[in-house]
Amino acid sequence: MTLSTTQSPPSRIARRTSGQTHGPITRLMSPSDFGHLLKPFVFLDLFDNDGKPFTGFGLHPHSGIATLTHIAEGNISYEDTNGAKGLLPARGLEWMRAGAGVWHGGGAGEPGRTRGFQLWIALPPEQELGPSESIYQAPEIIPRDGPVRVLLGSYGTATSAIKAPSPINYLALQLEAGERWRYQPPAEHTVLWAAVGMGSVLVPDELRQGELAAFNSTSAAIEFKAQTAAEFVVGSAVPHGYDLVLGSHSVHTTAEALQEAEARIATIQARLLQQGRL
Repeated sequence: MTLSTTQSPPSRIARRTSGQTHGPITRLMSPSDFGHLLKPFVFLDLFDNDGKPFTGFGLHPHSGIATLTHIAEGNISYEDTNGAKGLLPARGLEWMRAGAGVWHGGGAGEPGRTRGFQLWIALPPEQELGPSESIYQAPEIIPRDGPVRVLLGSYGTATSAIKAPSPINYLALQLEAGERWRYQPPAEHTVLWAAVGMGSVLVPDELRQGELAAFNSTSAAIEFKAQTAAEFVVGSAVPHGYDLVLGSHSVHTTAEALQEAEARIATIQARLLQQGRL
């Protein structure tokens, strides 16, 4: 007699982490660990003040990278040296391509819980010393296809109006318990990861709130099943084939590019000091 057995699908997870938490911020990815594995994605922070007051971050510099901040709940204030200032609401996003140097900051908005993700993306050589760009999108502007909100790149019928620095998809999802979603990355997107902001999903391994998973290097499809009501983000990309040269607030491809950008940052700092903004 032959006994039939049901085998679970093989795991697609190469590495996983719960990061390091300091106050309301959990750093899930940095260049010294998952960022090196998943570049052009180099930093990922999950923030959640749990309803407690927080001061946020004053004006600080970046160069060589782009940051994308997505608010899942609550709101934050923002300002930058490109002249923008305002309040970013729930489901809105901030896109900041730093180029050769920019200063920006964010802090508490209205009282209450504020949570979301901030992602840093390494820029290719032709953009790392280019002009800075800041874009702030209200929730109704962000394109969507079913449960997917396209923060960067495209999915299905939805395409972001933000021009990505390289071939990248960055998607935010909400699924109810028991719902499934299947993601087929573009053929050349062999970098793939997911991070859970709330609830838990099966991939088929369980990923819980506050976890990031880096998947094996392949563009094969992957299915997500929500165990509970869940919110998570998914990133896929063509690999960034350059070194990561780090400054205190910057990521560049060469030491020479970093040095040039640091000079630009210092020039902006002198102006901010003169204006009394620092």
